[in-house]
Amino acid sequence: MLRIAILDDYQSVARKMADWSRLGPDVEIVSFASHLGEAEAADELATFDVLCIMRERMALPRSLIEALPRLKLIAVTGSHTQVIDVAAAKERGIPVTLTAPRASNSAAELTWAMVLGLARQITVEDRNMREGRWQTSVGFRLEGRTLGLIGLGTLGARVARYGQAFDMRVLAWSANLDPQRACDLGVEPVTKEELLRQSDVVSIHLKLGDRSRGLIGAQELALMKRSAILVNTSRGPIIDQEALAQALQNGVIAGAALDVFEPEPLPADHPIRRLPNTILTPHIGFVTEESYREFFAGIVDAIAAWRQAGADL
Repeated sequence: MLRIAILDDYQSVARKMADWSRLGPDVEIVSFASHLGEAEAADELATFDVLCIMRERMALPRSLIEALPRLKLIAVTGSHTQVIDVAAAKERGIPVTLTAPRASNSAAELTWAMVLGLARQITVEDRNMREGRWQTSVGFRLEGRTLGLIGLGTLGARVARYGQAFDMRVLAWSANLDPQRACDLGVEPVTKEELLRQSDVVSIHLKLGDRSRGLIGAQELALMKRSAILVNTSRGPIIDQEALAQALQNGVIAGAALDVFEPEPLPADHPIRRLPNTILTPHIGFVTEESYREFFAGIVDAIAAWRQAGADL
């Protein structure tokens, strides 16, 4: 019997999002809805042959890989991962497969929902309505304001089009920005400092790496307008979370919308949960039915291909 573990299936929907029966009758699939810490995972996953990882929800360091005696395959959704010790897996002859579905617009759509939510104080007014109050805030319209994009890849370019549809001026910066491509998209290439000083809305669309980790700290936040808002649907460590919390508490910027954090899942008692001028979502940028179906179908394809290749089970 091949035992397959689906990790961090928070909504308990993975089994419905793909045809797992394709893997044959000699397969047992167990879905874990709760996140497992390393020590707990070493116990819970010791009898599994295949681990299915959703994006970067579950880290697999060398210590955990070495603690799983039956592990034979790691299947990961997405086109890259930074949380798995691939070298440690390779030393044990454990393949790490990645699915590579088309770039999803789900995160871009969530980004714009967050921009609108902050601009019009939607979560504040929703909460106050439920508590019996009426018209307690004054929002701002996006038309004529400036959108600054840190990163102009596939998702950044999509958000740029959203901003243009709202008649916003759109700026962009990244360490490897192609100025001609930006101009072709109707976006003004600027320096990071110019972007932070001029933008009313700053939205981050970068991959996490050595150059982007801690990119936005206290110094960068101090350059922004006091009326500006910051949106991050990329990766939590790109922003210095402590510096952001202080900036929000002290009125350095007006608000922030965050879908990503460090650590994840964010502890229930984390101070950032108590900041009133924020919109917080639990890393759901890619969490749509369409994305899930693509991801889990890719996982099933990867496991089926591995079995067909004659893996030693």
